[in-house]
Amino acid sequence: MNFGEWVKRLGRITADNSPTILTALGAAGAVTTAFLTAKATFKVARILEEDENEARVRTGDHGYEFNRMAKLKKSWPHYIPAIGVGCMTVGCIIMANGISTRRAAGLATAFALSERAFDEYKDKVVEKLGDSKERDLRDEIAQDRITKTSNLGDTIIVGEGSVLCFESFTGRYFLSSMEELKKAQNNVNYKVLNDNYASLTDFYNEIESLARTSYSDEVGWNTDRLLELVFSATITEGGKPCIVVDYHVSPIREYFRLQ
Repeated sequence: MNFGEWVKRLGRITADNSPTILTALGAAGAVTTAFLTAKATFKVARILEEDENEARVRTGDHGYEFNRMAKLKKSWPHYIPAIGVGCMTVGCIIMANGISTRRAAGLATAFALSERAFDEYKDKVVEKLGDSKERDLRDEIAQDRITKTSNLGDTIIVGEGSVLCFESFTGRYFLSSMEELKKAQNNVNYKVLNDNYASLTDFYNEIESLARTSYSDEVGWNTDRLLELVFSATITEGGKPCIVVDYHVSPIREYFRLQ
């Protein structure tokens, strides 16, 4: 690798990790600012004390004391390094936050576009193949998912229902029933119609068999996109019947922002 390629690679690495680098610089700058401020304070206190003692000896006035303006003129130059580092620290923090915000906005936009494209694709599949063939295709996909994840030996299954269920969004097994799932759907949609939105966590709380995740608070449904569950009946490799729970309309980010 020649020097030019090395510089380009270093530039890419720096650009990719710029929020982390700027945050680290901000943290280091905060510590450095505190150190320089303390150092300058001790130095200024010593200088002012020496100047006051010298002035008292020279004037013979034991009550001599610098006025505030004189102290300020003596003090502020010593705080210039701390002020400079402090300004750079604030700049690093602001830039890191700005970059992170822009990247998060870009990811959210990309997620929304891919989500919309996927929903359009599903609608087009139904339009072209018909409800019956689309349901058969969905059942086949659900069966493939169960086949890939049907090793239940190391899986903790929670819930008090009589039927094994598989939630496709998080890939978790639980016990429930069709009645409980449909009731949860109705309760969530009731919340949507009354509060204008509901999160995926609200759905998990309704069925009481799945714990919330770090992501479930961030996605949900609103009055433009109600919760509609889709069920597929499958069989695990062990011969156990299993209901695959999917969503006709995927939960969206910023569900609380109505169009």
